[in-house]
Amino acid sequence: MARLVTIAVSIFLIFSFLLFALLDDPKDAWIAVILLALAFIIFVFSIYRATARMQSELVTISQYMKNLESIDKIEYDTHFFTQEFEDINQNLIKVLNSAKKREEIKQRYNAKLKLKNRQRGDMISAIAHEFRNPIASIMGYSQTLQEDPDIPQPLQRKFLDKIYNNGNKIEALLSRLILWNKFESGETSLHKSTFDISSLMHEITRSMEDKYKNREILVDAPPTTVDADRTLMEVVLKNLIENALKYSKDDIQVTVKDGVVSVRDHGVGIGKKDLGNVTKKFYRSGTHSWDNSMGLGLSIVKTILSMHHSQLEISSEVDVGSTFSFKI
Repeated sequence: MARLVTIAVSIFLIFSFLLFALLDDPKDAWIAVILLALAFIIFVFSIYRATARMQSELVTISQYMKNLESIDKIEYDTHFFTQEFEDINQNLIKVLNSAKKREEIKQRYNAKLKLKNRQRGDMISAIAHEFRNPIASIMGYSQTLQEDPDIPQPLQRKFLDKIYNNGNKIEALLSRLILWNKFESGETSLHKSTFDISSLMHEITRSMEDKYKNREILVDAPPTTVDADRTLMEVVLKNLIENALKYSKDDIQVTVKDGVVSVRDHGVGIGKKDLGNVTKKFYRSGTHSWDNSMGLGLSIVKTILSMHHSQLEISSEVDVGSTFSFKI
């Protein structure tokens, strides 16, 4: 602005000198000089107002850029003196909006990263919790067998059975982790076939007889042909039946009626505050009455049923029992 005023004054003085030199009448020369001065004053004032407005708008944009992280929404509308500055203004606003979007994306990414880290910590804690008991049992029975070679044969057989059963438990936990990892990475796909789900239920029941020798699984399922992934449906039924066996002392009922598969127990039940969370990954209740085995069993069931366009329904009452059901 100072340079502009200097140029204007210089031009004014030059033209004033020329007017006095060229015009014979001093009165006409003074009138011309006065008019010229007014013209320059109006011109300089107009430029000053325009540049002042430009400066104000650019300062506003600069403030937006400085406080970008704390701005929720950019509400900005102005009209500059020249089209070039108008274009610059609009482009800056676009840059600000783009930067704001990138900041929001960054915040969402950081939130997801924190969630993943928390889930990883939960997973490690759950794995350590689940593997500790069977590993401790295997080590304890093995150490006893090593240190006392004179243990009676029946007791040795009992200890070996305990070691074998705990080894099977670890294998089942690893299989569950591998399956969950495949779901997370999207590597699992459906391989549908037509089979009798009632027959599958009886197979699963027979496979659990050795593990739960003093329990009875009552199956009430007429022959029912379904179109589904047999391997994954076996995972669903095993998880639901084994949960029912683990958390109840009485017999359990497995039924198929009107296309609905139900597994009912008369056990500890699930509290209202846990009912909506038991199918979440790595969820573990603060009370030890409900332990979802690393928090993966029912999460896997939920995922498999979702792949079959079905969903798990849970009804439960504490100290009365629970019913897990789904349509197929």
